[in-house]
Amino acid sequence: MIKIITVIGARPQIIKASAVSRAIRRHFSLYIQEVIVHTGQHYDENMSEVFFRQLDVPEPDYNLEVGSGLHGLQTARMIEGLERVMLQEQPHYVILYGDTNSTLAGAVAASKLKIPIAHVEAGLRSFNKSMPEEINRILCDHVSSLLFSPTLTGVNNLEREGFSLENKGMASADHPKIHHCGDVMYDNSLYFSGMAEKQSNVMEENDLEAGQYVLATIHRDHNTDDPVRLDNIFRSLLSITAGYGLPVIAPLHPRTAAILEKNLKPETYEEVKRSLLVRLIPPASFFDMMTLEKHCLMVMTDSGGVQKEAWFNQKPCLILRPETEWLEITAAGAGMVTDTDPDRIIRAFDHYLQNPPAAFPPVFGDGKAAEFICKEIMNNCE
Repeated sequence: MIKIITVIGARPQIIKASAVSRAIRRHFSLYIQEVIVHTGQHYDENMSEVFFRQLDVPEPDYNLEVGSGLHGLQTARMIEGLERVMLQEQPHYVILYGDTNSTLAGAVAASKLKIPIAHVEAGLRSFNKSMPEEINRILCDHVSSLLFSPTLTGVNNLEREGFSLENKGMASADHPKIHHCGDVMYDNSLYFSGMAEKQSNVMEENDLEAGQYVLATIHRDHNTDDPVRLDNIFRSLLSITAGYGLPVIAPLHPRTAAILEKNLKPETYEEVKRSLLVRLIPPASFFDMMTLEKHCLMVMTDSGGVQKEAWFNQKPCLILRPETEWLEITAAGAGMVTDTDPDRIIRAFDHYLQNPPAAFPPVFGDGKAAEFICKEIMNNCE
């Protein structure tokens, strides 16, 4: 029996890990034992616990309950807790997802203990090292043994950084193997789409009509912690509601909600509070988010995951960052990088109203990425 430790800490990681956990239960339960460790990076009920229930992810075997804090303090606490668990469990592999501080902590702890790492979502690059997520992902890639990239762009990025695509035999940190496997989030999109429709009431609760609202998410500290950028985003939301008469529904990350009044200009904050069309709601559950994405007219986001989910639902996406790691989306004309420039946001919004994207090629795999990942981990365990 192969033992793996799955490290999760943030909402997107719970969702991604659910695909692999489901594959283990359905196809590999006789061969793989999964130990789930929750770092506690996201500890809010709506940002964490509800996802375990809805996605039928097994309850974590360990919860480090680290909570929020400065990057260094939070990461150090995670490393300490993860090292203790890894020494106790002695896994054959550690699976890490994406680019959060939980990812970085898992990479440091496992690599120091010489435990092989499988990194899901390897190779993605924004080429902006002012973003903590970029640093986390690069560092994790460079100590991993198995690197699973959802896209060919990710594979090409790794090759440019010196990784060999020709490595054969058993994988190790000094002899890593790169795989283009598709996206586990696409696995989930296919699996849960019908279930979300039956279990979500978010449309009725917010008086929304299909195709008649805009979905907006803002959570990256690059935007939330910069008053000018945050104010630009909310001024743009107000302009859209005023100019087009469309409601904008914005599930607020707890950090965004906590900082909104402080970092918005007083007049912007008051206007948002008075607006009947800018609708700020608590973090959406997984099924609610899937439903909102499926029925919206357009998506505005600084989230990498939500960019992909817009693609899965064939919705145009305005990317509220200076760059994107999902170049396939912009190359196909289904997404546009606007950063937080109000003029660019409105121009892009108007463009997609007049010219919605026509094609969404199958660039994120066949919906079986999680099975592929499990098989490769098995193949690389002595």
